[in-house]
Amino acid sequence: MENVEKKITEEQLKKIKDHQLKMNNLLRDIGQVENQKHLFLHDYAGLIKENEDFKKELESIYGAITIDLETGIYKPVEQPKKAEDNKDV
Repeated sequence: MENVEKKITEEQLKKIKDHQLKMNNLLRDIGQVENQKHLFLHDYAGLIKENEDFKKELESIYGAITIDLETGIYKPVEQPKKAEDNKDV
């Protein structure tokens, strides 16, 4: 019985190796992008918290207001009237 090794062509082997290398590189790149995404989301969450804290600071100074972000002009927020305030006497 013959024990002959069967092989694909060198060209076919090269193509498989090239594909494997490209897939590995893409997976590495995807991992890097996912890591960047995580860092961006962490930064974004921190900015949201910072913004909320600043809103509270402004509200402690000016009360409940809306601010025109173009001009900086603010107006008090009108609070909805309670049902008790609307009773006819």
